[in-house]
Amino acid sequence: MIDLNDLDPDQLQAATAPRGPVCILAGAGTGKTRTITYRIAHLIESGFVAPQRVLAVTFTRRAAGEMRDRLASMGVGGVQALTFHSAAMRQLRYFWPQYAGDLPWRMVDNHFSLVGRAVRGSGLDSGKETVRDLLAEIDWAKSSLVSPDGYEAQVARIKRTPPVDAAKVAEVYQRYESLKTTPDGMLLDFSDLLLNVAGALENSTAISEEFREQYRSFVVDEYQDVSPLQQRVLEAWLGQRDDLTVVGDANQTIYSFNGATPQFLLNFSRTYENAVTVKLQRDYRSTPQITELANEVIGKATGRIAGTRLKLEGMRPDGPEPEFRGFDDEPAEARAVAARIRELLDQGVRASEIAVLYRINAQSQVFEQELAEAGIVYQVRGGEGFFQRAEIRQAIGELTRASRRADLPADPVAIARAAFAPLGLTDREPDGAQARERWQSLQALVDLIEEIVSHEQGTDLGGVLASLRRRADAKQPPVMEGVTLATIHAAKGLEWDAVFVVGVYDGMLPYNQSIKAGDHAIEEERRLFYVAVTRAREHLHVSWAAARQEGGQARRKRTRFLDGVVPEAEPVAAAQRGTRATRCTRCGHPLATPAEKILGRHETCPSDADEEVFAALRAWRAEASRVENVPAYIVFTDAVLMALAEAMPADQRELLNVPGIGPAKQAKYGDDLLAILNQFR
Repeated sequence: MIDLNDLDPDQLQAATAPRGPVCILAGAGTGKTRTITYRIAHLIESGFVAPQRVLAVTFTRRAAGEMRDRLASMGVGGVQALTFHSAAMRQLRYFWPQYAGDLPWRMVDNHFSLVGRAVRGSGLDSGKETVRDLLAEIDWAKSSLVSPDGYEAQVARIKRTPPVDAAKVAEVYQRYESLKTTPDGMLLDFSDLLLNVAGALENSTAISEEFREQYRSFVVDEYQDVSPLQQRVLEAWLGQRDDLTVVGDANQTIYSFNGATPQFLLNFSRTYENAVTVKLQRDYRSTPQITELANEVIGKATGRIAGTRLKLEGMRPDGPEPEFRGFDDEPAEARAVAARIRELLDQGVRASEIAVLYRINAQSQVFEQELAEAGIVYQVRGGEGFFQRAEIRQAIGELTRASRRADLPADPVAIARAAFAPLGLTDREPDGAQARERWQSLQALVDLIEEIVSHEQGTDLGGVLASLRRRADAKQPPVMEGVTLATIHAAKGLEWDAVFVVGVYDGMLPYNQSIKAGDHAIEEERRLFYVAVTRAREHLHVSWAAARQEGGQARRKRTRFLDGVVPEAEPVAAAQRGTRATRCTRCGHPLATPAEKILGRHETCPSDADEEVFAALRAWRAEASRVENVPAYIVFTDAVLMALAEAMPADQRELLNVPGIGPAKQAKYGDDLLAILNQFR
């Protein structure tokens, strides 16, 4: 029996609403996944539908995997929780012989290459940027149910700006579609999966009757992000029925560039006149200070979505006020972010509970540099998948071989630790960057195995391997103990204790192309900022830089989305105490690396440091790292120790003038450092 007492009044209303059309308007942090899993469980437990007759659709395999895990933990099995494309793939494979006979088909292996051929055939430049832009435009057109013949008229009607001349886009689109018909059969892309499933259900009574006999009840998560093509598939699934639950928040519509539209969510009560609509506005994720800021940001929205917005109510205890800071340049911004992250780590906030979010991937580089120089472990979300890493493939291979042996203990965790030791899983985290990254991956895999065993009592090694395969397919990697760097789009659906939203200046957020596109696109950028703000549970830091490089012209202005929300403030000057040099104090030439900027000289230029001082500092650092059980670089990097040996600060004030030493490290290590240096004066 599920315990409905675990739900608040609004969640309870949504979970127990009668079978039929239900629209759950769920704000950020209001427990939407919890609510819909309870609704599914309640429908099944009450006898309204069998588990095998429920199809729950999400937008990512990770979200689908999490939904299956939640239902399993509630004792509910058999529910199909899939993405639109995964569901369509299964259905098309099953119904294809009835739908298309013995015509063979397979998925397109390389969309980019195929579009590239179409681009070259149209006489256009076939550079990577052009091909990528046209591929995205074709994806948008297909998601929006726009054919090659209708493309020019549609973009003119909605005033969309194509990447090249509209007639040329239409030609490339047509050529691309033609190239998918080959002597060996049909090539299908992801949009084709949906188009063919919809076509099969719409045009074959036998197929539609068989499908609708199998699935009776449907749940769609993130309904604000469905495209016209996905909506067409959903309507084909339903037929004349209305046993549908949708969940969404128009304030979080951020995928219009992919063809997504909130109109189906906004029009739900008109489409289904008997629909039950429930609003979830109690925010259990963020402090009242953060929810108040989020409400203010989205409260200035315009257009139809603004009229339906939810107002979050922070349910957590009070927390710190959000921080807003402007800087002269990006390096100064990145240094300040790294320093603040170090303070949070020193206060006990876990690295895996901290994120740095930005508008586009290109913004990450300067923050990666500064975090690395500060000795802070990080991971870039959207990089190589966890289960595709070489060391993880090796580790799972070792587990597979171990599963065939009969002479090993029954404990999968003990087997894993022993098997991973030759691969680099030592008792202590190593110092070298590559060895450390490999160690962290292996340790994360062990932690995941421990989690599987603890949640599924009696699981043997074979069961662990099966669970790992499911998680790999669902893209559910374990949490790595490092600061997350991600675009705001990639952060959708995630949350952290502390979030740094960086680079928020006009031209980046809102993005230049959105400013040129007009009010509709700018409002989507506002919603993107809202999504970023609502990722934070307790600590929120928003920052921007007036220039890209040190010494550059200060042409940028902070994002317009803070106008009327946060008072203007002067940028924090780059030339503060402890700021790093930009030119070598020995030869006068520009400095390139973070280490050189700490030293104030090129590493090849002569140093006036006493080698005995440097050796004493390194010996102290080795002992400090041993006592704290952290890698030596976490205490101080070699560059900072060398800068100390060269500067020989005599008191706490001078100590703060050494780049790489902020207030937190001064308070923690200042007395020890001065005691060492005083021995050599």
